[in-house]
Amino acid sequence: MKFALLTVSYAGLFYAGEPLSVEKQIYRANALGFDALSIETKRPVASPLDLSKADRARIKRVAADEGMALCALESMSNFASRFMEERENNLAMMRNVLDLASDLGVNLVKVFAAWPGLVNDEEEVAFYGPYTRGNYYKRLYPADLRTWNRAVEGIREVADWAADLGITLALQNHAPVLTPGFEDALAMMQEVDRENVRLCLDAPLFYERQHDEYMRMAVEQCGEHIALTHYGAWNFKETNDGEAVQDAAPSFGGPINYEAFLAALQDIGYDGYWVSEYCVPCLKHHQVAGIEEVDRANRLALQYMKALVHRIAPVPA
Repeated sequence: MKFALLTVSYAGLFYAGEPLSVEKQIYRANALGFDALSIETKRPVASPLDLSKADRARIKRVAADEGMALCALESMSNFASRFMEERENNLAMMRNVLDLASDLGVNLVKVFAAWPGLVNDEEEVAFYGPYTRGNYYKRLYPADLRTWNRAVEGIREVADWAADLGITLALQNHAPVLTPGFEDALAMMQEVDRENVRLCLDAPLFYERQHDEYMRMAVEQCGEHIALTHYGAWNFKETNDGEAVQDAAPSFGGPINYEAFLAALQDIGYDGYWVSEYCVPCLKHHQVAGIEEVDRANRLALQYMKALVHRIAPVPA
């Protein structure tokens, strides 16, 4: 299993402190023990609007010098708006994201069917726009079907552009539009019907359905389509003897069954990256904490994940 750091973790949005540039995050990821960096394409760190050709060449050079892979770009796409101008603006953004990926030599771009958006200029830390997570099953009315089909059509259009550049899209199983679990993401990927569209499958987005059987079913049914996966670094703590253990996940108040998820990934021969992200307010003693708490969280989470891999890795014959 290979591990990557997502740049949102050090974007200055969820802790008290300044953002780190992509280059500084390459150094940080290396120092923390990651194999790669996954770059989220938004301000203040890595919007395609802000990175010149010289910036892009420098990022590639620094990553190569550090032996750090650039494993993915992670877009903030929203293909589902009812307003044509908003859909066109989204497509224009995705053109820029694909150009950035091509310039950086990255062949995987994560997409959302719809992203609720982030408010970053009203409070001390950023917060997410309101959205409905949905239930595991919901009855689809005409408005829901229109929204779904807008997303399908938008992803198809971007996938065709991406194919010309040798880039694969990974659709993340994230609300809204897609309901919790894997089923909607898999169905949408199949309806998009493009060879270069795969899945970003995240176990924390299964919410309460964390039992072993569901983990196995999700991974087995998504199978070879899984191109990327994330874990959250925000719910780990250290015992008195230095062991990293899970605390309750903020998404539903229980632990994430990473052990069964990882075992299922290994069973299907997954050879992609597991990406660490810290994208919720970083708090300590009910105060917004500094960047050192993000460091601590990333170290603990990576320690936990590497120990998990060691514990359940198949023993060579």
